[in-house]
This record gives sequence, C-alpha cells and structure tokens, in this order.
Amino acid sequence: MGRLTAEHIAEQAVDVGLVTPRQLQEAWSTLGTRSVGADEFLQALVRRELLTKYQVDRLSKGERTGYFYGDYKVLYLMGAGTFARVFRAAHRDSGQVVAVKVLRGRFSEKPAQSSLFLREGELGRSLRHPNIVPIYEVHSRGKEHFLVMEFVEGRTLREFVKVRKVLDPKDATRILADIARGLDYAFQRSVTHRDLKMSNVLISSRGEAKLVDFGLAAIDEGAPTGGEGDASTARTVDYAALERATGVRRDDTRSDLYFAGCIYYHMLSGKPPLYEGRDRARRLNRLRFQEIEPIRQVVPSLPLCVTLVVNKAMALEPSRRYQTPGEMLADVESTLKRLEDATYAGAQGEAAESGQGDPTGGAGQPERRVMLVEANLQVQNLLREGLKKAGYRVLLTSDPQRAFDRLAQEPGIVEAIIIDAQAVGEPAVECFNRVSTLPWTRSFPALLLLGETQRALTAKAETSDHRRVLPLPVTLKQLRMALGQLLPGRPDNELKDTP
Repeated sequence: MGRLTAEHIAEQAVDVGLVTPRQLQEAWSTLGTRSVGADEFLQALVRRELLTKYQVDRLSKGERTGYFYGDYKVLYLMGAGTFARVFRAAHRDSGQVVAVKVLRGRFSEKPAQSSLFLREGELGRSLRHPNIVPIYEVHSRGKEHFLVMEFVEGRTLREFVKVRKVLDPKDATRILADIARGLDYAFQRSVTHRDLKMSNVLISSRGEAKLVDFGLAAIDEGAPTGGEGDASTARTVDYAALERATGVRRDDTRSDLYFAGCIYYHMLSGKPPLYEGRDRARRLNRLRFQEIEPIRQVVPSLPLCVTLVVNKAMALEPSRRYQTPGEMLADVESTLKRLEDATYAGAQGEAAESGQGDPTGGAGQPERRVMLVEANLQVQNLLREGLKKAGYRVLLTSDPQRAFDRLAQEPGIVEAIIIDAQAVGEPAVECFNRVSTLPWTRSFPALLLLGETQRALTAKAETSDHRRVLPLPVTLKQLRMALGQLLPGRPDNELKDTP
C-alpha cells in the first residue's frame, strides 16, 4: 500500500464517486474504529460489496481515473485486445450490468481510427438478433471513445473449447447454426463480420452462441505496418491472407463463411486448422491454407454429413464454398436435424426406411430393397419418397464407406444400390467400383449419379450391363426406369408412373 492510509483511500473513494459519504460512514461503524490498516479497510468495503477488487487495485495505486465511462461504473476488466479493453460495468442509477468496450489510447488519439471505431459502433447498433451481441450506446467524449453493449453471462468459444477439448458433433453443429444465423441476419443488411474467430463468439450460460465485434476489425487496417503495427494488424491478417490467395474483394461474405468453417473444424477436432502464431509472413503465405489436414483424417469417426459441411465451408476456391450465410445455414440445419433424429442416432447418419409391415410395399408385389447413398438431406427425402411410391423399401446412408461395409457384412440385405456423388465426390465413385469386388455383388445392380460438374469422374467409374452411370439432372421417373431395367424380374413397365 506504500504510504497510503485507510483514511486517505476512503477520501479518494468518495472523491472519484465510487462510494457515498454515508456508505463510508456505515463502513467505519461496522469496523468500530478508524485505526485500521489500508488492507483491512479495503477488504471491509469489498465484503460489503461497495468496491470490487478491480477498483481496490486502482485505489491502492493512487489512480484517480478509469472508474467511470459516462454513466457506467467499471466493476471488472473482462478482457483486453489489440485495440480495445472490455469492462463489466453497471449504470450508476439503474444498476443495469453491461459490457463497455473502450478504444485504446493509441487509437483514440488518431481521428481516422477513432471515427472508424465509432462508425462501426453505430453500424453494430443497428443489428438486433438473438445471435448477435447488441450495442446499446456509442459515446465519444474528447479522446475517450467507448461502446455500451449487452453483458453476456458466459465465456468465449475459445475458452469454452479449451475446457471441453473436443465438442460432440451435435453440440458443435448447434453452435455453428447460431453463428450462421447471426451472419445471415447481418448479410441481409449488407454487413459482414470481418473478424470471425473463436474469441469473437460468446457462449451464454444458456448455451447460445452470440457474435461480437461486427466490422470492428476495420480499425486495424489503418494501423502502421512496422513494429507494433505488425501486432495490431494480426487480427485481420487471416482475412487479408485468404483474400489475397483467392483474389476476392475485402468485403466478400464468403471469407466470413470460410472462417466459420475453421471454427467448426476447431470445435470438432480440438485444434485450429490454421497456424495461429505471430509470424506475419507465415500467416500471409497461401501454403498455410493448402496444407490444412483434412478433418476426416483428424477425426475419422465424424459423420459424413458433418465432414461435408466442414469441407464446403473451407473450400479454398470461393466458387466451391458456400456462397451466402443462408446457404450455409440451410445445410447446417439439415445436418443438425440428421444428428438429432433418433433414426440416425444409432448409426451416425444412417437409417432404414421400412414398408410399415407390408411385405408388398403397398404395390401388390414382393417389395424390392435398395440402398440409397445420399448426403444431402433434402435430396435424400425426395428420392426416398419417390422410390417408396414405386414399391421399394429404402435403406439410407450418407456415407459411401458405411454403405460398402454394410453390404460386405450382410449379404442379401438389398438388391441394388444407388449412389449420388453430387455432395460426396470421388469417394462415391470408389464405393461404386468396390461394390463389384464382393463375391455376392459381382452382378449386383448399381447406379452412380454424377452432377454436371463431375463428368470427369465418369472415366473412373467401372461400368457394365448391370452397373450404370446416370448423369444429373434426372427426374424421379427416369431414376425408377433405370433402376427397374437393372433389377431382374422387374420390367420397367411394372413401375408406377408417379411424378
């Protein structure tokens, strides 16, 4: 405490507005004497919840500022970043608890950066969504610039994953869905995030993910590029590197989606896909994006539907990535539904569709059984219903490897297989070829569906009279006709001509 006495600190606490004279008098009365040390006196004020430890530390150092920002009394320092500090604070009259983000001094003294901070604060103030932390107020007083935001009881996603190590696919997908909802809402209002990372996602005590710092990374882009500037621009260097490597403009929403994929990868694997050190040259190197270890190699047990979302979000070529947050959200919600569906729970994305006890499938003839390998939930439902109407019983799976294993382990489980490569790619072709290597499936009817952009895979497919490639797009009727031609004893004129 140096030479500061209890009396001196008490006077200072009143002068800076932390306590009232009446509260101070009550504290002295509780102690029964003023002949106490500074430590004992301050601890008494903390016990009575008149001061916080943060305030005590500043008072002990003789600090006379930094206790209030506008009408908000600072309670604790919550976090300190490159360009701002964030405090937990309470309104001096209402007691409402908020988070106050204060621009650091070196930026506050530069009009270009401070005005950008305020402008982005006003932009964030316009966003009101359950998955975005709202900004309530934007203040600028002399060289003091700060934002008043919702206080979220919880922790950052980085802290959350540090404790949990690896998240269950369902939990990770729920969080990604929240992130995508926030991004989609902002995108509809022409706002991109520009600094999406684990520490800018808050996980509330209720388990909801909320995004913070929309657009605030922009103030670093005006920082100097030497010395301390290298550290200050580290927040946006990942975006700069990605956009330099892919040739897209700096406000391309697909950059946010790439880093949303990185967050998903980290939650599922327990480690970041990209190097996160302070070596600026290494972080800007294109090879950093090309050398990412595929998520399926890191976590082989992941359901294919989850792997596909990671891979599409993190495609280096922007045209192969999700094009909008809404597109990503639709896929993520479908994946989450699949993971939560009880019919998939026991087999990581696999389900059997029965004929409800009718051995004829309602078609007046013995029911035929087919396996459908389809990773897109919407397409899966469409094909399943179409095949059911034609009298087929359908066994579903999203994973080609799982389909092959099932055929190998259970001879005769189905009479044909349909594999859609559109969402899976080359593994679908590999499964199509491997099916013919099993002793009991050498004459097994198989259909491989290839999308318009996958024609190059046709040459890799091993076809025969009972193994065909069907180019997409194709109607349900055409699919049923092709399947009927391959199945023995099932002439295509027996198939229903339902649309």
